[in-house]
Amino acid sequence: MRKNIDLVATAVRRLRQGMRLMVGVPRYDAYVEHMRTTHPDRPVMSYPEFFRERQEARYNGKVGRCC
Repeated sequence: MRKNIDLVATAVRRLRQGMRLMVGVPRYDAYVEHMRTTHPDRPVMSYPEFFRERQEARYNGKVGRCC
């Protein structure tokens, strides 16, 4: 039973990661860890700032809309 729960949890994590990669949003916790270990002198963006920055980087500030 526990093995099935672990398999489902792993599948969910991988699905979430794949979906984030499809829309261009890497993991915020990985970003925070990277900043704290590699750039401790620089401020860490909040999640909304991080999300906005990643979206702008992906779409170059342009979001396609019909209207």
